[in-house]
Amino acid sequence: MSLTVLAATSRVTVFPLEGLSVAYTTQSSDRRDLGDIGLVAVVDECSDGEELWRLARDLGGRNGDQDRARWLLTQASRARVVASYVNLPDETWTAQVRRRLELDTPFANHDVLLTGRIALRSRAVPAKVRTDERSI
Repeated sequence: MSLTVLAATSRVTVFPLEGLSVAYTTQSSDRRDLGDIGLVAVVDECSDGEELWRLARDLGGRNGDQDRARWLLTQASRARVVASYVNLPDETWTAQVRRRLELDTPFANHDVLLTGRIALRSRAVPAKVRTDERSI
């Protein structure tokens, strides 16, 4: 797997997903700032984000990459909409992107899904997310 490093400041939603702390943010592919690229990444120094794809297969019952990507984006979008998890409006972060998948059709306003590992400026995942809460 190739590695791409991204760094930015943007709105980040952090939420628990089956024992993982996961962060979700968006990026834009052009000046229109549509947030057409979804980044769903594990907040863990020992992870590479592949755990997310395994969860989408095992819990979501998804067999193909397109279906797994849609399941991941659904979990992330739901966490943001519910607003009961941690929203960091101006978080500076660095992500090590391991996977990039172009969706065959836009889903949850995204054309592309990136997954991997993310480090937040605050360096600490809020305790509310670190607990053993069940996935959303």
